[in-house]
Amino acid sequence: MGSAATVDPLVATLLSPWLLALYGLCVGSFLNVVAHRLPRMMERQWWRDVAAQLADAEGYRRVFGLPAPKPVTATASELEGRLQGLPALGLAKPASRCPHCSRPVRWHENIPLLGWLTLKGRCAGCGAAIGLRYPLLELLTAALFAGAGLRFGAQPAVLLWCGFAAALVALSAIDWDTTVLPDSLTLPLAWAGLVGSALGWLPLPLTDALWGAVAGYLSLWSVYWLFKLTTGKEGMGYGDFKLMAALGAWLGWTMIVPVLLGASVIGAVVGIAMKAKASLREGRYVPFGPFLAGAGLVVMLAGPQRVMGWLGW
Repeated sequence: MGSAATVDPLVATLLSPWLLALYGLCVGSFLNVVAHRLPRMMERQWWRDVAAQLADAEGYRRVFGLPAPKPVTATASELEGRLQGLPALGLAKPASRCPHCSRPVRWHENIPLLGWLTLKGRCAGCGAAIGLRYPLLELLTAALFAGAGLRFGAQPAVLLWCGFAAALVALSAIDWDTTVLPDSLTLPLAWAGLVGSALGWLPLPLTDALWGAVAGYLSLWSVYWLFKLTTGKEGMGYGDFKLMAALGAWLGWTMIVPVLLGASVIGAVVGIAMKAKASLREGRYVPFGPFLAGAGLVVMLAGPQRVMGWLGW
């Protein structure tokens, strides 16, 4: 890995930990939007899929051997009409608004961290509280970007690791809120790790990245099926398999066991604490994705050799 002394001075400045932290604040502000809107965008798409399925008369006939009843086709039409009547929703539009009074957020109120501090954590229109999570997520992303700068030095590859960290922060926030790990984030993250290794942008041979992805996926896939065959219940979702595959693609197969150990221990501690406080959600479980992501970030910042040293391996 390179260092700031081996690259152009301008690049060294632009990719210094302090400026990376500033970039992280801005990216963290966007991640707040992603965590809030992407699940809602996915829900809309799911209902579009439902409407399309209900409208598939030939498909109904193939499955049930009967013509689709009128209530089914009528429901499809009603759903499609309601979906078309919804306002546009994307990551860029509409502009940010207060969820309580719909007051637009002014540009200076959207400045990462400073906007929240200026507003004192409350909407300027209705006075509703703006969650502390917003500035905390921005600060977390800034810290991770700066940490990546310190770990990998002022070289272009550090931006890849900043992207890795940003994706894990977004996935953690979404999984914690919804218990869903979107394919639109986990799959590109896995492919990015494999492509980065293939092009020599990441300090990991392609064979290690490939087997890391395979081992990561199969590790949790095996646990899932063992638990299901033993208890008849599902202990985790398929998104966890894909996230673990992505971590393996970036960190290599040797880090699969340390990541799983770290995530399991921390997840168990948090789960026990939440159970003691009676704060577990319906179903009495804690999403595993944030702990997998957290363990992966620790490996990113500490490095595989140091992690192996912690475990005495």
